[in-house]
Amino acid sequence: MKKPLLILTGPTAVGKTALSIDLARSVNGEIISADSMQVYKGMDIGSAKIRREEMQGVPHHLIDILEPEQAFDVLQFQTMAKQAIQDIYSRGRVPVLVGGTGFYIQSVLYDIDFTPIADNGQIRAGLEALAATQEGREALYRRLEQADPASAKAIHPNNIKRVIRALEFFQLTGSRISDHNEEQRNHESPYCFLYCVLNTDRALLYERIERRVDEMMEQGLLEEVKKLKDRGLTSDLVSMQGLGYKELLEYLNGCCSLEEAVQKLKQNTRHFAKRQITWFRRERDVTWFDLPASHHNRAAVLDAILQEAERRGVLQAAEILQKRPENE
Repeated sequence: MKKPLLILTGPTAVGKTALSIDLARSVNGEIISADSMQVYKGMDIGSAKIRREEMQGVPHHLIDILEPEQAFDVLQFQTMAKQAIQDIYSRGRVPVLVGGTGFYIQSVLYDIDFTPIADNGQIRAGLEALAATQEGREALYRRLEQADPASAKAIHPNNIKRVIRALEFFQLTGSRISDHNEEQRNHESPYCFLYCVLNTDRALLYERIERRVDEMMEQGLLEEVKKLKDRGLTSDLVSMQGLGYKELLEYLNGCCSLEEAVQKLKQNTRHFAKRQITWFRRERDVTWFDLPASHHNRAAVLDAILQEAERRGVLQAAEILQKRPENE
């Protein structure tokens, strides 16, 4: 019998964190963060990283595991997440994958094979050298638009790491990475899973985004970015391309006013949330759950998730796992 996996995702600021704790506690679960920014130490406010006291004793994985100077990609995430899942199974507990990075979730859920995308040092070095300037990055994105239009549509121009990966794949294989990923995601999942996507009214979501950015600024986001800049971190690092860090770094570098940087952050976050929703609407095997305007009423949403998990056999798989842990 397939082992259980619960997935809780949705656009940024929708309210995943609080509900994820309730869900994990309900199923004897442990949480694996599926967030490309929360892996970094010292990048707490901008990534909306859960605080220790908010965890309520629920173990969390793949948070604070890298320094901001280190690169991180979907292959590293997949490897680490699969290991964390096996460790959680060995304790007779249920892995709960939580976060808004859709491709990370997809890589684990369908066990995507990244073997054809093995690192080719010479090709990648050439692409990275071209990406060292803004003009070069724009040229790479135009090249991707010609070679693989589907990937270009799915990848933001600022996500230069994914742009390079897609171009590298095309140069290595002569095939489009979008075709490869589509083929891989059509595989049957090795898990008995429930893929939950949280959603709410678009106007309410945008209001929450505006409020979250204001709260981040009050909590010291500017000081957090300044500390990173003082360490020598620059905008060409993967970590410093994250929302909040890129915009405020532009302010600290004298490219705009603080007010302009904050407004740009709000705008970019709204656009990011819209892209996330578009991504999840393209996914198969997802179940949407609408969050009420009042986030004090999470119990009804939690009950609906648990009922659907029972209907799909996920809770039954969890009970079997808890009676017979992986290491027995």
